[in-house]
Amino acid sequence: MQVRGPALAAAISLALAVGLVGCGAGRSTDKDGDRGKNTTASINRVVSIGIGEPKHGLVPSDTGETQGLLVLSALFVPLVKADKEGRLQEVAAESVTTRDNRVWTIRIKDGYTFHNGERVTADSYIEAWHRAAYKPNAQDTSYLFAKIDGFADVNPGSESAVPVTDRLKGLKKIDDRTFQVTLSAPYVNFRAMLINLAFAPLPTAAFEGSGFNKAFGEAPIGDGPFRMKGVWQHDRSVEVARYDAFPGEKPKVNGVLFRIYPTLDAQYDDLLADKVDMAPVLPLGKLAEARRVLGERFQLSPRAGIGSLGFPSFDPKYADPAVRQAISMAINRESIVETVFDGTRVAAHSFLQPGIPGYRENTCGEACQFNPAKARELLRQSGFAGPVEITYNVDGGSRDWVDAVCGQLKENLGVDCVEKAEAKYSDLLTKLKARTLGLGVFRSAWTYDYPAPESILSPLYTCSSPSNFYGYCNRDVDSLISAGDLAGSPDTAVKFYQQAEDIIAKELPTVPLWYLRHVYGYTNKVRNIEVNDLGMVDFGRIEVV
Repeated sequence: MQVRGPALAAAISLALAVGLVGCGAGRSTDKDGDRGKNTTASINRVVSIGIGEPKHGLVPSDTGETQGLLVLSALFVPLVKADKEGRLQEVAAESVTTRDNRVWTIRIKDGYTFHNGERVTADSYIEAWHRAAYKPNAQDTSYLFAKIDGFADVNPGSESAVPVTDRLKGLKKIDDRTFQVTLSAPYVNFRAMLINLAFAPLPTAAFEGSGFNKAFGEAPIGDGPFRMKGVWQHDRSVEVARYDAFPGEKPKVNGVLFRIYPTLDAQYDDLLADKVDMAPVLPLGKLAEARRVLGERFQLSPRAGIGSLGFPSFDPKYADPAVRQAISMAINRESIVETVFDGTRVAAHSFLQPGIPGYRENTCGEACQFNPAKARELLRQSGFAGPVEITYNVDGGSRDWVDAVCGQLKENLGVDCVEKAEAKYSDLLTKLKARTLGLGVFRSAWTYDYPAPESILSPLYTCSSPSNFYGYCNRDVDSLISAGDLAGSPDTAVKFYQQAEDIIAKELPTVPLWYLRHVYGYTNKVRNIEVNDLGMVDFGRIEVV
C-alpha cells in the first residue's frame, strides 16, 4: 500500500462520517437494502466507522491511503486475498496461473456485476489497468503496474518524457472471463500483488478517453458487497448500502456509514459517546484510558508496517556501520514499547516482519539487542564525537518516542542527542532526496503493498529505488533481490531474499525498532470486528448486537 516512507504513521490517521447514529441508527430506509434473504435484525442496521477525509477522488488506482481504501474495500473486491497466515486465496479470480512467472493467465469468476448492473468482464480489468498505468493520469499506485510489459511506453520515467502509447503491451483479452498479463521479466510474486485494490475492475462509466471521468471518484461504482448511497459528502461522510446482487458472501448489516473526523481525538470522543460504532485507530495519548474503558472492545491486531531509524549513508558522520550499531544497541526497544506505546507495538529485531514469507526471528542479531556497555565501547572505538541528531516530521506524531530514544542515547552513549523537527513529511522528504547533510538519523516507517519479502526489501534497499532515502547501495543486495524475483517458485525466491536481508543486517542502513499494530476500539452495539494487516475492516463479518 502506498502509504510509504517516513510518514507512514501519519497516513494511518483514520476518521469517519456522520449521518445515522452508529449502530444504534435504527432501520435503514434504503429499499434495496431490505430485499436480502437474511431476515435477522442486524441486516436492517447501518454501522458507523470513523475515517479521515480521503486524499482525493475514490478511484482504486488513485487511492493509496487508508481512509480512501477503507471505503473502497466495501465497494470493490480484490482478485485474491491473503488469510491470517499469509496464504493467498482467490476472491474475484477463479484462477491465477502461470508456467514461467512471466505470462500470467487470470480467469475471473462468473456472476459479478457492477452496482449499475453492468457485467464484470475481462475488459473491465484491462481498461482499468491501462488507465492506471498511463502517466498523464498520475495515479498514486501506478508504480504497481511497472512490472507489466510496455509500462515504460505508457509511463516513461523522465518527468518531461511523453508516453509513446496509452495501452499496456502486456495485457491481452482471451475471452470475456479470461485475460493474459505478460510481464517485462518473470516475477514470482505477481499473484500476491493482486491483493491490492489498485488492480480492481471498473465499469465503462469510469472512463473518459484515456483517462477517468472526474465525477466517478465522488460516487464510485464497484463490484463489491456494498454500493454507494448518494455521493461523498466531503469532510462529513460517505455512506454505502448492501448490494443484493453481490455473488459472494452477503454482509450481515444493511450498510456502512463512514463518518469523517478532523482528528483522532474527536473520533475517540464520539466512540465513547456511542456516536460512532468503531474507531479503526485510537489516539496515542488515550491508549491507557481506552484500554480501561473499553475492556474487551479495545483490540490489537498485526499491521503491515515496521518503524525504523534510517541512517544517511551519504553523510560521513554516519557512514561507519559501527556507529549505527552503537546507536541501535543503546536503544531499549522493549522499554519504549511499554512506556510510550502502552504495549501496543512489538519490539523488532528483523528487517522483515512476521506474516511475510521468509521472516526469521532476530536477523538483526547483536546489533538490535540492548547492550549499553557494548554500545558505548563501539562508539568510543569509532571516534564518533557526537551529537546524534534525530530528524522527524511533526505531522507524523513521533515526538514522544523520539524524546524517549534521545533520552536513552544521552544516558547510554554519553553523547548529546539533538532533536530536529520538520513541520511536514513532505519537507523531510525534500531534504532527504536532496541528500541534505545535518539531518542525522531520521524517523522511517514502511507498509508493504502485498505479503512478499520483495515488497519490503526492493523499495527500501535497492540502489535505484525512489523510496531508498538512505542513499544505501550494495550491488550484491540488488542482485539477490533480482534473483528472488526471477526464481521459479516462492520457496526458492525466499532463499535469495533472506541472503539479501543478511547483508543488510551487517551494513545497517536502517535499524528496526518496532512492528506496528492496529489499535482500534468499538462500542457494545457491534461485534465480530476484525482488521487485517493492511488496515482493512472485514465488513462481511460485522454484526449489530
